[in-house]
Amino acid sequence: MSTMVAPVSPAQHADVVADLVRRYRSVPPGTPVRLGKRTSNLFRFGAGSADACRLDTTGLTGVIAVDPVARTAEVQGMTTYEDLVDATLAHGLMPLVVPQLKTITLGGAVAGLGIESTSFRHGLPHESVLEMDILTGSGELVTATPDGEHADLFAAFPNSYGTLGYALRLVIELQPVAPYVKLTHRRFPDAATATAEIERLCAPGAGPDFLDGTVFDPREQYLTIGEFVDAPMPGAQVSDYTGQQIFYRSLRLRPVDHLRVRDYIWRWDTDWFWCSRAFGVQNPLLRPLWPRRYRRSDVYRRLVALDRRFGGSDRIRALTGAPSEEPVVQDVEIPVDRLPDFLEVFHRDVGISPVWLCPLRLRSDRGWPLYPMRPGELYVNVGFWSSVPRRPGQPPDAHNRLIEELVAALGGHKSLYSTVHYDEAEFWEHYNGAAYAAVKGRYDPAGRLPGLFSKVGEAGER
Repeated sequence: MSTMVAPVSPAQHADVVADLVRRYRSVPPGTPVRLGKRTSNLFRFGAGSADACRLDTTGLTGVIAVDPVARTAEVQGMTTYEDLVDATLAHGLMPLVVPQLKTITLGGAVAGLGIESTSFRHGLPHESVLEMDILTGSGELVTATPDGEHADLFAAFPNSYGTLGYALRLVIELQPVAPYVKLTHRRFPDAATATAEIERLCAPGAGPDFLDGTVFDPREQYLTIGEFVDAPMPGAQVSDYTGQQIFYRSLRLRPVDHLRVRDYIWRWDTDWFWCSRAFGVQNPLLRPLWPRRYRRSDVYRRLVALDRRFGGSDRIRALTGAPSEEPVVQDVEIPVDRLPDFLEVFHRDVGISPVWLCPLRLRSDRGWPLYPMRPGELYVNVGFWSSVPRRPGQPPDAHNRLIEELVAALGGHKSLYSTVHYDEAEFWEHYNGAAYAAVKGRYDPAGRLPGLFSKVGEAGER
């Protein structure tokens, strides 16, 4: 259980913002700027610009206010969802969409993208934002709303990854919660039947409170249906997956389960979905020795960063004669009717398992220019995070390129938190280069911040 963070007063927030704006404006022209954040959930591990000026943002990590009547929260941009959830749960509320990992920040989920099991109902995190204070690339502090003077920046901010500016304060909508979530895990023998059930459960105006899925192999996939309840069923167990038990394994063992609402929200964080197995954390002999406070996603991500930096895994594979491996860490959005097509190719040509499924539908009918999903259409996010052995003669990015080409062919989209392998022309075709250029030209005409392609591409800044 995390410790509640003391609220930040509006005056304290104003002082921190004024100091940050002053420091940003004092950076000499031509000097790259980076945010000095304590955590990152990006999977781009390049060194970045050695001469970049790092702006300390540790004063922007708090919750300013929660209004239980209006069901809104006023939050600083670098606040983690872990702290935000603790502040809102104290009022019987939670954000409409809470990304799966505790140290994702609110500003990061809006400037990037976030998703979770409420996304078929509430869309993506940026769709519950009512207003944002943004420090633009030109050094101006503006308040952006859906229909105000800076509506163009508000619309283009999602998926801009800090290349148009930084969100320093956000006001977001909240939803009420019950004390517990009842889970029903339903097994399906193939992707087609699972997809049909996703479509049925996600019909507008119906459906459960939560829905996601896990694919273990082409013949074993589960949909997890979540419902708020005031109390567990009589005699039902209330599970705890922060200790010795592992959540994703329970899908095969417990057709019905119950979790406290906070434990449900962070059910994937303890073992980073299933990725903690790479560190031996799921070994029943080692797990009791791994301190509970270190069983969390940000610890595992730091271990991966160290491995990428020093090449420890590559050296071990070279010494043992094992083939080199290509990291394949991606989340992609696929139109629901094309999900079986995607999974068929993925199982055959990539072979990572398990795979996460999360249905989503945009909440807004206006769309978002830098991630141009079609309003009203149901998509399924497919998440896969591992590495794949390279065959002799294969290009180093063969599997990632295959996935990118397949996603484009099926009318889907790829999230940009990991490295992009498109060339620049392909990239802007998928991510609305004309719209980006117009907003970049208005809010960062001197190019103080990196461009989106230069930041997320293979040779980009990190």
